[in-house]
Amino acid sequence: MRFKPHNYQQFAIDFITNNPIAAILLDMGMGKTAITLMAIQYLMYETFEVSKVLVICPLRVTRTWRDEIQKWEQLQGLSYSIVTGTATQRKKALAADADIYIINRENVPWLVDRSGVPFSFDMVVIDELSSFKNHQTARHKALMKVRSQIQRIVGLTGTPASQGLMDLFAEFKVLDMGQRLGRFIGQYRLNYFRPDKVNGNIVYSYKLLPGAEEKIYEKIQDITISMKAVDFLDMPELISNEYPVYLDETEMDKYESLKKDLILSTPEHEVTATNAASLVNKLSQMANGAVYTDDENIITFHDKKLDALEDIIESANGKPILVAYWFKHDYQRIVARLNQIGVKYMKIDSDESITKWNNREIPVALIHPASAGHGLNLQQGGNTMVWFGITWSLELYQQCVCRLYRQGQTEGTVTIIHLISKGTIDEKIMKALSEKDNTQASLIDAVKAEI
Repeated sequence: MRFKPHNYQQFAIDFITNNPIAAILLDMGMGKTAITLMAIQYLMYETFEVSKVLVICPLRVTRTWRDEIQKWEQLQGLSYSIVTGTATQRKKALAADADIYIINRENVPWLVDRSGVPFSFDMVVIDELSSFKNHQTARHKALMKVRSQIQRIVGLTGTPASQGLMDLFAEFKVLDMGQRLGRFIGQYRLNYFRPDKVNGNIVYSYKLLPGAEEKIYEKIQDITISMKAVDFLDMPELISNEYPVYLDETEMDKYESLKKDLILSTPEHEVTATNAASLVNKLSQMANGAVYTDDENIITFHDKKLDALEDIIESANGKPILVAYWFKHDYQRIVARLNQIGVKYMKIDSDESITKWNNREIPVALIHPASAGHGLNLQQGGNTMVWFGITWSLELYQQCVCRLYRQGQTEGTVTIIHLISKGTIDEKIMKALSEKDNTQASLIDAVKAEI
């Protein structure tokens, strides 16, 4: 098949080939992988500026890069080697004669520090730049050790600032070695932020200084392009709904008891929240209907969300539904209910399950955002997603939604339904996701490429 780029794709290809440092912020489904491969092919075999490329990506996405190379006629001259598996297998893959070496991000420290193979890549592509947003991680430190040896670098992501603009420091440092936003996180905070939530000398969060957001965008705009799918593609309408469920008085009393006292006792078990993070986790579980006890048992509090999910499935009348869950006991309880009502289901965790979903052989598919955020094309199997339990992570949330809301979706609309236990932490999570998205959307708009 021959790759025929959209105008925005050709713009992005040209941007990569013309800029040794490039941050490509494209919505999911806009073809970041194909765009980058076309640029690599041009740099390698047209201008001869690149001879050996390293692609760093999530483990599951190594398959996507392989498939894209094999898919397009223009890329048939590119050879590749996938550097995964055991240490022995990885060394063998590195020794292979190839143009592109594809490695999962967890193995970057091994590649740099322990493989015994000299780092000799003149171009590096970071697929999901947001996975390098923490400058203290081993992968970030390892890549920075060899950054000066890299002549060209490309960062790809659709979610550059999922937790706020503080994320951009580490992401852009690995691209330009601190040239634009500074070499040190302390200086970045001092220049653009002020302490927000504090306890004595301990700062828990920061707020942007007046005008800082615009200054950050201005600093990075020369190496950054950003595009939204809705601006360039014939995308379906995205409809986001909240489906409220209401706990009864006894259930809310138990919820409030844990929230207030950090402990909840039953005749058989206790549930204890040892800190704020633990409390958030426990309250989220209770909002979904069950919670892990201190001795790792499961207490069920209510079935309100299960009842709501059953109603949605019934009203769908056989139309495929993708259900996102967060906790293991959510999955267990959903499966038990589906078995009870006689609905066929499958967990999306393999090539076989993906194929069956896209062939519309599965009425209900279950998916976990952490394992399905990147590299899965599920748009052919349906256009309705139900969030049984909501994640705090904007990145995982958006990536999961865009398994359906992407180019190739044949339906006119994509519907996202959130089951929300009223009066619980569910409402705060939805608000937090919205606020983070506002920050990220501002970033996207500020550096949006004008074509």
